[in-house]
Amino acid sequence: MNKLWPAVFIAPCLLGLLVFTYWPTLQSLYYSCADWNLLGQPHWVGTANYIHLFQDPQFFQVMQTTWLFVMGTTVLEVGGGLCLALLLNRQLKWAAWYRLSYFLPFVTPMVAVSLVWGWIYDPDMGILNQVLSQHIPWLYQPSTAMLCIMVLRLWKNVGYAMLLFLAGLQAIPVSLDEAASLDGAGPWRHFWYLTLPMLSPTVFFVVLITMINAFQNFDAVYLLTQGGPNGSTQVLIYWMFEQAFLRYEIGPASATAYVLFAIIMLLTLIQWQLRKRWVLFEEDVS
Repeated sequence: MNKLWPAVFIAPCLLGLLVFTYWPTLQSLYYSCADWNLLGQPHWVGTANYIHLFQDPQFFQVMQTTWLFVMGTTVLEVGGGLCLALLLNRQLKWAAWYRLSYFLPFVTPMVAVSLVWGWIYDPDMGILNQVLSQHIPWLYQPSTAMLCIMVLRLWKNVGYAMLLFLAGLQAIPVSLDEAASLDGAGPWRHFWYLTLPMLSPTVFFVVLITMINAFQNFDAVYLLTQGGPNGSTQVLIYWMFEQAFLRYEIGPASATAYVLFAIIMLLTLIQWQLRKRWVLFEEDVS
């Protein structure tokens, strides 16, 4: 009987995973090969949804927008987090308070953040236009809408990247920093030839997590722009939402979900292979 107790304790978690994760995943795989509009019974169509998806010009437009957003967000969050970590990894007065201030937005719900930034970007009553003494429709013109969402995500997520980079910086042995200083290495050479190589595992992890999260960006687009104006912020996951819950095209929406899964998996595998060339592990140092 004692051997059964572990199974009893983990059974509720396994049941939840089976009902709410694994079974819906398998169902969506079936729906991606079926024609279904939430009414009646699904009709099997094989790979027709995937063929139609790759023949749709709008799909490639959405993919281009998604890729622009992912790359821009990754560069901003990784670069911003690294810069903040380098600045705050010093003996500064109120350093703990600064770290907390930058990290707090990360634990704030995206709905609340989006609503606040929607007010900031408001062309009539927004504080941004009042400070600039301008009347710029930030979220209502294609040239600035995507940039506004990138800035929102930067403000919210840069604290998480900063925290990870701080952990990586504090794990670098002090003896290496002292040796580099004794050898006369300047700040730039110290960073490029010592800090960055030692920080490469953290950089790899932050880039990977940031890219995956950027592909899943939905809340800010839904709350601020609904994919507009003129499709300038219509990323892949929001397009999938429109297919499923506005046009009731469950089959194409499920196919889009699996295409998104394949893209994320492919990028992850590519980065996992490339890490062997630029990620410096401890055993390589010794």
